[in-house]
Amino acid sequence: MQLTARDSKTRPSDLLGGLLHRFTTLIFTTSALALSISVAFSGEYSSTPSVPNIILILADDQGYGDIRSHDNDQIDTPVLDRLAGDGARFERFFVSPVCAPTRAALLTGRYHPRGGVHGVTRGYENLRAEEVTIAEVLKQAGYATGCFGKWHNGRHWPMHPNGQGFDEFLGFCGGHWNRYFDTTLEHNGQPVETKGYVADVLTDAAINFVRQNRERSFFCYVPYNTPHSPWLVPDEYFDKYKAKGLDNTTACAYAMCENLDHNIGRLLKDLDELKLSEQTIVFFLTDNGPNSDRYNGGMKGRKGSLHEGGVRVPLFVRWPGHIEPQTVVKPITAHIDLLPTIVELCGLEKSSTRPLDGVSLAPLLCGQDQDWPERMLFNHGVRTGGVEGRHGAARSQRWRAVHYRRGWELYDMQADPGQIRNVAKQFPEVLKRHADAFYASFADVTKRGFDPISIPLGYPQRPWVELPGNEAFLETDGKQGIRYHGKQGYANDWISGWTDTKAYAWWPLDVVEAGHYAVTLRYCCKPENVGAKLRVEADSSGVEAVVNEAHDPAVLPSRERVTPSPHYETKSWAELTLGQLDLPKGPVRLTVRTIDKPGDESVELKAVLVHRVE
Repeated sequence: MQLTARDSKTRPSDLLGGLLHRFTTLIFTTSALALSISVAFSGEYSSTPSVPNIILILADDQGYGDIRSHDNDQIDTPVLDRLAGDGARFERFFVSPVCAPTRAALLTGRYHPRGGVHGVTRGYENLRAEEVTIAEVLKQAGYATGCFGKWHNGRHWPMHPNGQGFDEFLGFCGGHWNRYFDTTLEHNGQPVETKGYVADVLTDAAINFVRQNRERSFFCYVPYNTPHSPWLVPDEYFDKYKAKGLDNTTACAYAMCENLDHNIGRLLKDLDELKLSEQTIVFFLTDNGPNSDRYNGGMKGRKGSLHEGGVRVPLFVRWPGHIEPQTVVKPITAHIDLLPTIVELCGLEKSSTRPLDGVSLAPLLCGQDQDWPERMLFNHGVRTGGVEGRHGAARSQRWRAVHYRRGWELYDMQADPGQIRNVAKQFPEVLKRHADAFYASFADVTKRGFDPISIPLGYPQRPWVELPGNEAFLETDGKQGIRYHGKQGYANDWISGWTDTKAYAWWPLDVVEAGHYAVTLRYCCKPENVGAKLRVEADSSGVEAVVNEAHDPAVLPSRERVTPSPHYETKSWAELTLGQLDLPKGPVRLTVRTIDKPGDESVELKAVLVHRVE
């Protein structure tokens, strides 16, 4: 299969809807909420003969300031500027500081630690399979569901998009992709070669999905992977911004944002041509603050920060004939609110979810915010391998309280939107109220802890599994002996520097069906290290093989606009089949060891491929 890119008024119901809003008058929403949303959908929203379609567009690392109508005269985003004016524009909309937590909260209506997401790589981004996503809710209601882009909430079935409610998936499951031109993506579990720039390819796929499902209700989720680095963009966009005298990073960021704007315009134009615009609710937002030090609306912080600039992003919502143009929403809102909002706007009844932290924003979308209650929103600081209880933030309508290792800070966001003055000492009671609420929320959302989520193996829907090197746990006897190629083991990384035979890599598995499983290693090996003997073992079963052929390709050349990072390096890999393991049902550790090495190092290990043998 080959894909080729083209050239480029009703208030909540008096039932649970009202209950949800009364709960928000408390300091935070807890699991005391009911297990389902049941709304009686009527009034102004119901004028169309069928339930509305949903297009949910998520940009990756595009900051609040990366839009011209947000007072940035260095960038051109005419489509987003028009989208903001055609419906509702949210002034204080908040997400998480980094990618995977935002996606988990967006998809489930719940703070990300509840679903097990506590990082962006090494498997810490995995969303527990029992979490209920927007796609599952809408699919149950009869919607066609498609996801086109960066998933970043688990690559293994059933954490995979196809296992979390999406009929169609084209994209990748990790935290970033290394190649943006003529690349290999995944289509429903299978690799597919694509031609063209990645954002153009994803837009083509989304347009095709809309066309194929124009006679029925559809949910089209387009989580683009730009302007996330690597800094790769077509010349026509980059040259325009370099001509303005911008540095390479900023020029490339703005170029990627304008390319996104162009592609979003293509998608909206297709809705017009299919006469679906009035039947389709379009959401646009981004997943965190900007990924470089560029204009961000005068806010403090950028991607990764718990300050306003790290988590305040655009949200535009358009539904012609239902949401008044030029609607401005001023109350604080967040990613956790989109699932209940979509459920209410679509008029779904008895939609089962996990207990929600978010509330429906339907009243705000139709200007009925007079009685909107005070609420508090939280950010739970992410660190590698868990959520840091000392790092976090609490945001109310007026205040932002932020906690790093140096202690709590408090800012009056109405008097001091740039967070220049820490007023913690002047308002100790305000700070205490926010800090106490944060700690109570943190205790609630982390009840299940953060033990590694085992990789499922043996589901009939995916009889194979790829165990990537960056998801391995690396063990040594105190010396380094083994490491990731990049420092943090980000997506697409591999195991390298394997100099110690006492060092090994392992993955936690959950075998859902006992049986025979074939094992293949994806590796590179320098000529001087040929003869390395490797062993793969799990439970009491093990297989061994000797590497008899060298495979030592150079890293593929990069087209980045800035100095290439090792995080984005790519090369080709050889495969070595070892044999079969007999695996029992239940949890096991799969371990790869170097038994012998004639040279200074063993192999570089990209992945272990495990396939059930009938």
